[in-house]
Amino acid sequence: MKFAVSYSTAHLGTDPDQIADYARHAEACGFEGLYLPEHLVLHPGAQLHGFEVPPTLPFLDPLDTLAYVAAATDRLLLGTGVLLLPYRHPVVLAKQLATIDVLSKGRMRLLTVGLGSLPVEATATGVDYRTRGRRADEAIEILRLLWSGNEEGVSFHGEFFAFDNLVQFPQPYRDTTLPIHIGGSSRAAARRTGLRGDGYFAGGALLPDERMSQWELARVTATEAGRDPERLEYTRWSGFDMTDERLAAFTAQGVDRVVMSAGSPDPNEQRDELSRFAERFLTIRQ
Repeated sequence: MKFAVSYSTAHLGTDPDQIADYARHAEACGFEGLYLPEHLVLHPGAQLHGFEVPPTLPFLDPLDTLAYVAAATDRLLLGTGVLLLPYRHPVVLAKQLATIDVLSKGRMRLLTVGLGSLPVEATATGVDYRTRGRRADEAIEILRLLWSGNEEGVSFHGEFFAFDNLVQFPQPYRDTTLPIHIGGSSRAAARRTGLRGDGYFAGGALLPDERMSQWELARVTATEAGRDPERLEYTRWSGFDMTDERLAAFTAQGVDRVVMSAGSPDPNEQRDELSRFAERFLTIRQ
């Protein structure tokens, strides 16, 4: 089992020193990586995860912040949970992600993309909210196409994007692609995982039967598409109140990675949360 942490600037603050300290301490404790969420805009009355939130909640751009985290750390893998793929142009995004991967020497390995649930974000970026799933599917294909291209260039003609003979370098640091995990809590997200993803980062407050049904759907869809379901990674959320029983349940469900969501806004308590968890479940490296 692998363990990573999430850092939400909306709840934990945007102080750069605090972010760097949290990332360095997570790395020292032995956590695999650090995830950042994304929201482009909010509005009065906006709801996230079923709760109304203040529109002034601060969300730093996750890719810019991950580049900053990469410079402050040595081994910590970099992740998004989730990047709102329909609202980013895939040609620009391919360049951004490859750049972070090269400058971090291959640590942009936990990219997770999703569709977003706030229609205002689609409107603000000129995207038809109803088409965001199809746009995401094309974007995933374009990202991999550009990363694997050569000096002769690559071409694409789809519903939303079209280009001919594009050459984009540098490629990712080690491979001609980056893992792309699908985040979500719907059967559509599970199917997208099976068809196009390298893993499923399951979210949402679902009943256990529905959650397992979605993971099985991802695996069955991969098999039917001629892909190896054993290569799909399964990631889940948890709080730092992890118990041995909950960890055993995750293992039995085939979970590969658990992302811990920080609770306290106090920097000292945040460090203590990491340390206490590491003492129980990880090998302290400091």
